[in-house]
Amino acid sequence: MLWITRLSAFFSAAMAVIVLSPSLQSFPPAAAIRSSDRTLISSFRNSPPFRNAADECLSSSAADSNVCNPSLLHVAITLDVTYLRGSIAAVNSILQHSLCPESVFFHFIVSSETNLESLVRSTFQELKFNVYYFAPETVRGLISSSVRQALEQPLNYARNYLAELLEGCVNRVIYLDSDLVVVDDISKLWKTGLGSRVIGAPEYCHANFTKYFTGGFWAEERFSGTFRGRRRACYFNTGVMVIDLKKWRRGAYTRRIEKWMEVQRSERIYELG
Repeated sequence: MLWITRLSAFFSAAMAVIVLSPSLQSFPPAAAIRSSDRTLISSFRNSPPFRNAADECLSSSAADSNVCNPSLLHVAITLDVTYLRGSIAAVNSILQHSLCPESVFFHFIVSSETNLESLVRSTFQELKFNVYYFAPETVRGLISSSVRQALEQPLNYARNYLAELLEGCVNRVIYLDSDLVVVDDISKLWKTGLGSRVIGAPEYCHANFTKYFTGGFWAEERFSGTFRGRRRACYFNTGVMVIDLKKWRRGAYTRRIEKWMEVQRSERIYELG
């Protein structure tokens, strides 16, 4: 993608992220969590209020908590029962390492009607956040089979709809996967300069794309022409993204992604799904 910030520039923001090991991700939900009756009872401890630089930061007044406050930093994370502990750990790590945790506004995306909102509110009693419902039907007819069943879950595609889900006054957002722990001030990542680009993300340019895409993809000029004129074939990791939502909306990127999903479902141009 030509509109992706180069890896070196992206990480010059001194943002460090640790991906939890597969062994941690594979643990079953905590015994204290029950979802059979669509309610959740959690044993999470209340997070203490963080005041890392109180004199320099926003107050906790209602006016400062308004999602449209231009001084706020916006972070989007998906919430579901399976990865709930990871999401809670991610939020805690952001607050713990932020110079001004009062300035961080969280956008939690859910796809099922549970009481996750009350759980988050009881765990982080001073947290600024909204919860958004992402209808699974939005993408269920677009998803093709994948090498990992987890990638076929509709909520996995919610990140493509942030420009529509979030309030129109939110012009920039950091998206984080729910299995990440932040170990530096997230405001450094927030300040990443994108220039004319739409997204800043970790870029990888050493993949052998001839193995990723099917023979049908390379045989069709309308598909393989996507790489024409590019000296390097690169992709980016969508687990950490700084997104300019104004440019995303203007470029109708959600619809562009949907079109490629339609092609994948009908033509199977990508091996991994």
